[in-house]
Amino acid sequence: MMNNLKQGLNPYLPSWEYIPDGEPYLFEDRIYVYGSHDRFNGHGYCLNDYVCWSAPVNEPQNWRYEGIIYKKTDDPANPDASMCLYAPDVTVGPDGKYYLFYVLDKLPIVSVAVCDKPAGKYKFHGYVHYLDGTKLGEKDGDEPQFDPGVLTEGNTTYLYTGFCSRADKSRSGAMGMALDSDMLTIIEEPKIVVPSQPYSEGSGFEGHEYFEAASIRKIGDTYYFVYSSIVMHELCYATSKNPLKGFEYQGVIVSNNDLHIDTYKKAETPAYYGGNNHGSIVEMNNSWYVFYHRHTNGSNFCRQGCIEKIEVDKNGKIAQVEMTSCGINGGPLVGKGEYPTYIACNLFCDKEAIYAPFNAYMDNRYPIITQDGKDGDEEIGYIGNMMKSATAGFKYFNYKDVKKITLKVRGYCQGNFEIRTEINGPVLATINVDFTNVWKEYTTDINIPNGVHPLYITYAGDGIANLASFILE
Repeated sequence: MMNNLKQGLNPYLPSWEYIPDGEPYLFEDRIYVYGSHDRFNGHGYCLNDYVCWSAPVNEPQNWRYEGIIYKKTDDPANPDASMCLYAPDVTVGPDGKYYLFYVLDKLPIVSVAVCDKPAGKYKFHGYVHYLDGTKLGEKDGDEPQFDPGVLTEGNTTYLYTGFCSRADKSRSGAMGMALDSDMLTIIEEPKIVVPSQPYSEGSGFEGHEYFEAASIRKIGDTYYFVYSSIVMHELCYATSKNPLKGFEYQGVIVSNNDLHIDTYKKAETPAYYGGNNHGSIVEMNNSWYVFYHRHTNGSNFCRQGCIEKIEVDKNGKIAQVEMTSCGINGGPLVGKGEYPTYIACNLFCDKEAIYAPFNAYMDNRYPIITQDGKDGDEEIGYIGNMMKSATAGFKYFNYKDVKKITLKVRGYCQGNFEIRTEINGPVLATINVDFTNVWKEYTTDINIPNGVHPLYITYAGDGIANLASFILE
């Protein structure tokens, strides 16, 4: 029995679900998350239809599948499903209905769908356009639209979009504009609210210029613009008292390879194979959280949503947080029982890399989180491709009198696993393993110090090992 039934874990959804770009919202007594939908072993980003998951606010670890809320073919411009649904956002309009904003992958315009319920079947509503009817993105001088973020206040909805690669002078930055109560008509035309890299000199955004993933929130009287910077792996934020001007860079909220974090490693050492990032912040039960995603399967195209607790201090500042395995749990996991290894928040080997390779199996170097079966199969994830020096880290556990550890292993491997509670700390136990085509359990005695610590498992043998779970007793 895995010891995760009543605890929050990262990823927070089942290990066979791939929902990146998460936008979390509290509607009535539930937390809903909207995102794009990757396909396991997919050849590109966002290949599946939009689905929604929700959880009770008072039990945010118990997520419920709400089903498909919008299909690729629901947009009249995409009857053959040849275009993908990129990262969406949702807002409640002045009429109390729920509006889904999104972009199809080959069109420079913003589409809108509408529903009476947060997770019902959304229906196509129209395209965002200027007063003369010209679609946003098709007017002379318009920049292509991408990754819309929305916030409604009264009868006005603020829309933010944009995609800006490094050194691309044709893209100026994140664009912000105001829409009328019909949720389609632009009443305040687009203006740049956060600069792209070619236009950032003297702005304060240098090194963290806008790349993609526009998201907007409001805390008190301050607007928080959350976005992915040009280095991709980090979610940054900027603040202003005005929704369409005056944004100032504030810092990094989370990095999906823990760069800049120096509490357990060197600041610029990647502790996970990252990539692009997208998410936002939400308040639940008087605590703030950031939603973001990690990369799995040794691919850019298999991303899973994660959550970390953050602190918004009295000055409105947010300090960067570590990636953990705890997610919404709000504290360390129980240091007893069985845990699946797909909850690893650190994953690395002696060959450092900031970004996930496009195919880890082909270059045969990196450990990966993966699963058996095909997309949609409810197969529990595990760590594969573990060769000598491959390390999986899990944070944090509250240990009490742990005297035994068991690893569930499969693969053409021969050697041992080393157990530590610090990346470069002393080896607390060694577990010998051998070739096996089925999952096999290996057990050894261990004496883990009582208290809150991580768990690091390193493969030190020959061949390639797969690691499904570990049991603490």
